[in-house]
Amino acid sequence: MQNFPENLIDLAEYRDREWVFTDRHHAGRVLAGLMEGQVDPGSIILAIPAGGVPVACPLADSLQLDLDVLVVSKITFPWNSEAGYGAVAQNGLVRLNKRILDRVRLSEADIEAGIIATKSKVDRRIKALREGRSPLDLNHRHVILVDDGLASGTTMSVALEAVSQLNAASVVLALPTSHLESIRWIGNRADRIYCANVRRGRSFAVAAAYRQWSDVSEDRVIELMAKVHRPS
Repeated sequence: MQNFPENLIDLAEYRDREWVFTDRHHAGRVLAGLMEGQVDPGSIILAIPAGGVPVACPLADSLQLDLDVLVVSKITFPWNSEAGYGAVAQNGLVRLNKRILDRVRLSEADIEAGIIATKSKVDRRIKALREGRSPLDLNHRHVILVDDGLASGTTMSVALEAVSQLNAASVVLALPTSHLESIRWIGNRADRIYCANVRRGRSFAVAAAYRQWSDVSEDRVIELMAKVHRPS
């Protein structure tokens, strides 16, 4: 695995391929096979809504681990709701991606408006998905962070920092798909990275790993989380 980070575990037969997963549920099953017997049995899986939840549910079921959500949302561009230049986490952490902002023209007012709108979105999701539960207690727990893919890495970077601030014992990333450069950018901020489908090249889209792809609604996330074992 020349030039692949030492903390990365992937599937060689999936490298640089598109359309490798049927859907997010299938991706979670593939990750479970990759991770089986490799994680601490006391770990907690934290899914990043919305797309990370349908990946995390079969993963948690297969590995027989607790599952909860870590609400982190990217700060998107006014002209593109799919692309972001920063992220906000549920503990109030805000981070901007200077690599991206250096390449675009955004005023300070645009950035501030984006942060305010994203904080409001995070607050709404916390109320809907955590249903009045106490804040997560991750003190000395082994955490597995799950999303449906890693594009720029901004959202996951903020998620990692938020978990670190909550004093987790270790942090593992579980990702169906990612661009190799984003994994390199995350680097050793994660103790280990499981990613079934690592791709290189000039262009990358998370959706290109899935034969069936659509947005995951908040109602669907609530429905899925109602069926899983969550820590008390």
